[in-house]
Amino acid sequence: MVCTYGPIVRRVIRRIFDIAVSSLALLLNAPLLALAALVVRLESPGAAIYRQRRVGLDGRPFDVLKLRTMVDGAEHIGAGLAINANDSRVTRVGAFLRRTSLDELPNLVNVLRGEMSLIGPRPTLPVQVEQYSERQRGRLAVKPGITGWAQVNGRASLPWSERIELDLFYIEHRSLRLDLKILWRTCAMVLGGSGLYKGQAGGWEGEL
Repeated sequence: MVCTYGPIVRRVIRRIFDIAVSSLALLLNAPLLALAALVVRLESPGAAIYRQRRVGLDGRPFDVLKLRTMVDGAEHIGAGLAINANDSRVTRVGAFLRRTSLDELPNLVNVLRGEMSLIGPRPTLPVQVEQYSERQRGRLAVKPGITGWAQVNGRASLPWSERIELDLFYIEHRSLRLDLKILWRTCAMVLGGSGLYKGQAGGWEGEL
């Protein structure tokens, strides 16, 4: 009885924490999000919010929400889904949003919907999941997160396989203490201006 009750309680607590923090963060950042969306629209035509199909818990697909940082229809131009350093498809406003990780603010809506958690592996593209080994599919055992162990330990500068190993380490050792450590490091990185997602990518070159 204890073995089954414990995980259920932890899931409930984690969900309550996700809802409380994401709701507060959205409330506090609503003016900033509205301003950013307006500037995105003013700089280039197209919707301010970008939707992209990703794979979540147990392989279920969902649309991740982000502020658009590239020209409209970028996935059909140039390198497609990959993004390289100094990519000409990235707008000037988009470059700032990426550098500060502000483009990820709409992810908080995904958290409220229950599609994502505050902490977990970053949600990946279906084409990436298709290339997973059986071991790497273990990455889908938890909800994807806004930030995670891989993001605070090298981000996109690491080879793709190494990022997956960091995510698997997190899943195997997930605890409140580890989550708080990740949150602390995330805040330090964002406030320090280093961002969470930039860097020379290994294997997959960044995220649209």
